[in-house]
Amino acid sequence: MKIRYSLLIIWIFITMIVSGCFESTADNNQHSEESAEASANKVEQITEDPVDVILKNMSLPEKIGQMTMIGILGQDVDDDSLWMLHQYHCGGVILFDRNMETREQVKRLITNLNNQSAQKLPLFIAIDEEGGRVARMKHEIKPAPSQEEIGNSGDPESAKIWAINTANELKNLGININFAPVADVGSPDTRSFSSDAATVASFVDSAASGYEESGLLYCLKHFPGIGKRITDPHQEISSIDVSRETLESEDLLPFKFIIDKHQPDKFMVMVSHLQYPAIDEVNPATLSYEVITNLLRTQLNYKGIIITDDLEMGAVANHNDFYNLGVKAIKAGADIVLVCHDYNHETDVYLGILDAVQNGEISEQRIDESVRRILKVKLNNLPTNNN
Repeated sequence: MKIRYSLLIIWIFITMIVSGCFESTADNNQHSEESAEASANKVEQITEDPVDVILKNMSLPEKIGQMTMIGILGQDVDDDSLWMLHQYHCGGVILFDRNMETREQVKRLITNLNNQSAQKLPLFIAIDEEGGRVARMKHEIKPAPSQEEIGNSGDPESAKIWAINTANELKNLGININFAPVADVGSPDTRSFSSDAATVASFVDSAASGYEESGLLYCLKHFPGIGKRITDPHQEISSIDVSRETLESEDLLPFKFIIDKHQPDKFMVMVSHLQYPAIDEVNPATLSYEVITNLLRTQLNYKGIIITDDLEMGAVANHNDFYNLGVKAIKAGADIVLVCHDYNHETDVYLGILDAVQNGEISEQRIDESVRRILKVKLNNLPTNNN
């Protein structure tokens, strides 16, 4: 009996030791697993795309705000402009002569817009500074010659030189994107480099290189080309009644040349309000899925930001209400809708898009696609907002 009792005691003792070892090993394994998981999370946080990090922390109203660029009134921020930036989170502002009096005043305006916008990222600050008759604050900034005059020189390098000059002037003011160069072929208003598509492509390419060397974003306009227009789209819609083959061999050529050659996060493409029956028999380009998504995004493989021309122009405003205009443009494939003049119109466009997402007409995934492009361009090209 004593021997059996002793053996039992020994067996219990050994069991306790072994169990303790197993428990200790299990604890260590659990610690190791937790440490490995924590390390993996840290690595994931470090390697996660900054664009996705920002996007995850944005509300739906903030996302839609990034997809709107507005015009403001006055030469400094005021209650109205701050309301638009805070309430609707507008991601960009375009400046006109009404906003610009002196260099120092413009610098102060842009600084105040960024400092008081309460945005996670800096604003796009845009301007139309093509040269010739389309230029702002001419009494302070010497405008470039018209594109027609530069094209008539026969020297594409001159387009680059003038682009560098313009870019440096604008950057000094705090402007970070110029809605130029015009890539239209044969426009009758001195805004085209030439009536020959290959010549236009060469000059636009040189201008693009000038902007890129200077570190200023630029914008090709007006896709898919308005050189053949008869009616001014500021007033009314008109139709470009030529074959698709003609469009591809002439009007589209400069756009395709730049898209194939230049990095998509260095420029935007602005879509026109004209109608192109060879591509879409019903809708103007700005509201056309065939033009924006199937042609520009898919066929030409453009991966950058697509922005509409001003939605207040007669070509589209005369035939649509603003509440639905932005919705149609986003559904067609636009990333940013541009509304330049009236706060009520800007509000209607924003609220129309927000409501369309909330009621399921536009998916939030579709919104995220555009916002990712916008965030990428801002992160890669604009100085960080220190707010």
